This record gives sequence, structure tokens and C-alpha cells, in this order.
Amino acid sequence: MATVAAICTSSKKGIVKRAISQAVFEKDFGIVDDAHAGKWHRQVSLLAAESIDIVKEKLPSLKDGAFAENIITKGLDITTIKVGDQLQIGANIILEITQIGKKCHNDGCAIKKATGECIMPKEGLFAKVVEGGTATAGDTIFPIN
Repeated sequence: MATVAAICTSSKKGIVKRAISQAVFEKDFGIVDDAHAGKWHRQVSLLAAESIDIVKEKLPSLKDGAFAENIITKGLDITTIKVGDQLQIGANIILEITQIGKKCHNDGCAIKKATGECIMPKEGLFAKVVEGGTATAGDTIFPIN
């Protein structure tokens, strides 16, 4: 069963997010108190812990949130997820995938500079919140369509 390994937020865009114990997801907005929340298609970002672990082999000091990801998943095969698919977190939260990957910063992020690659452009999932609720690390996450 796939789970939420960590939830990360930041108060400003362009900075590393930090892990928090619990987050409130607001419908059509994103995670309350996260800089990336708002009325747009990239309200929540997700990355697989398994991919982050590979980067940690080259950069062991890497912390959760370093890629500006909101949700770190564990055990979810992100390679099978497509734009339009929906994921459920816990009992209530539903996310709809709106984008896969994103262009890295102009000169590349600090992680790309340190390791030679960044996983967010290829593996990052972006979603909008279809149904809100409260999530904590350890909650289940699974595709619903």
C-alpha cells in the first residue's frame, strides 16, 4: 500500500520547503499556508521517495522538500500516472494530476548543479485539489481512476 512519506510547505516561492506533521488541503486552492497554493493548475506537487533516495546517494544531506515538493510518496508507481488521473489521500482528499514535470530554473537548481541532474522536470507530478481535507505523513495515497 502506498503512503505519504512526508508533507512539505514553504511560505515563499523559490525556497526549499520544510516537512510539517499535518496539512490542510483546500478545494480549488492547494495546501493552506503554502506559497504554491492558489487558483491555478499546480496547487500541489508530488515526488516519489524512491526517486529522491537515488539522488540522496549522490547528495546524502538532501532534506525533504529540497525539490520544492509538497508530497513525497512511498510505494506509488508514478510512471503509470497520467494527466487527468486522480489520487486519493486518506479518506477525503482528492487530487487531479494536471501536469507531469516542469522546466528547471534557468541555470538549473542547486540539486542539478551538485549532482548533474534534477528529477522534478521528468518525474514531478502537479495537481489541483478536487476535494479537500487534512493529511498527515503515513496516510494512504492511491489512484482512484
